[in-house]
Amino acid sequence: MSGDSNDHGVSRYDRNLLLHGPKRNEVLSLREVQKYGTDSFGDQDYVKVYGLTPPQWYARGVRMLGRTAVECTRDELGDRIGRDIAAVAARRPSPRKCTVIDPFAGSCNTLFWALHHLPNSQGVAFELDPQVYELTAGNVASLQTPIKLHFGDYRSLLPELDVPPDNDIIAFLAPPWGKALDETRGLDLRGTIPPIAEIIRFMDRIFPTRRLLFAVQVYEKIDPASLADVQHTLDWSELRVYDLNVPGKNHGLMMGAKRWRPLA
Repeated sequence: MSGDSNDHGVSRYDRNLLLHGPKRNEVLSLREVQKYGTDSFGDQDYVKVYGLTPPQWYARGVRMLGRTAVECTRDELGDRIGRDIAAVAARRPSPRKCTVIDPFAGSCNTLFWALHHLPNSQGVAFELDPQVYELTAGNVASLQTPIKLHFGDYRSLLPELDVPPDNDIIAFLAPPWGKALDETRGLDLRGTIPPIAEIIRFMDRIFPTRRLLFAVQVYEKIDPASLADVQHTLDWSELRVYDLNVPGKNHGLMMGAKRWRPLA
């Protein structure tokens, strides 16, 4: 399936066009997704999600807004995050089933990969943006993924969530960075929307007796004071950076545990 073209004479598909320009809130055709990959990265299959290339996921009924194509966690990173989450979760004393929560769903691709590496786990996600919610809800339904996507703010919906009483909680945290990222100082975890430590404290109040594992998507450079603030809320933490061949601009993962520590 080639998908209809609706580029209206646009000569170059790049981050600015899809994230800040007229394509921001438009549903992209397959041709446009591939043109973004080719123009920006020299790879028409750059936007790989859900374990599928663009022609494969488009044929399955998956659709994306321009901004989602730019901001989504692609498979290469999502798979590595999912593997690392599962590896740390396997080091829990007396492992139990897990409920994996993504308060900032977006495309749900990272949650998709986390569940792929954590079989028999429950996946729950929340999305505030009505356009993103509508498309992602259709996408996860067409792919028959074990994800329950809710429309609304996690802070109001999470307290009402029916979580099996014996399940441990894993939370993947990737809130909007907004102005929190400075290329010189790095990512300030106090400046994300909302701040990372605030999210962790909220979830700790909602699940006061559960074993919690947090996986926070971070940047290669992190403001050290903000990192220390987050680490002080946890009983154990570990930071790793992924080498994705983007020197100085790679993403990473900060893992943190509450009420347990990984076995050696």
